Amino acid sequence: MSPDFVAAFFMEAFKTAILLAAPMLGAGLIVGLLVSMFQAATQINEMTLVFIPKMLAVGAALLVFFPWMLELMMDFTCNVFINIPSLAR
Repeated sequence: MSPDFVAAFFMEAFKTAILLAAPMLGAGLIVGLLVSMFQAATQINEMTLVFIPKMLAVGAALLVFFPWMLELMMDFTCNVFINIPSLAR
């Protein structure tokens, strides 16, 4: 197992992790910005107002993107299992 292979493997794992987290983080970011703009427009300074809409948005993003995320995880895992014999030498 060469250092180049290990670096490439960890870069692929890191890319997969970022792709898996991106939909939920993006939904939370967008909802957080919208709620912040609403708070600025209405001058409501309640710190806890953001949490429930963010949780709902992250949950909705998880439900919507779960099939794609599952396929991405399965492809990565199958690729790792397929390459195990080449790693054992």
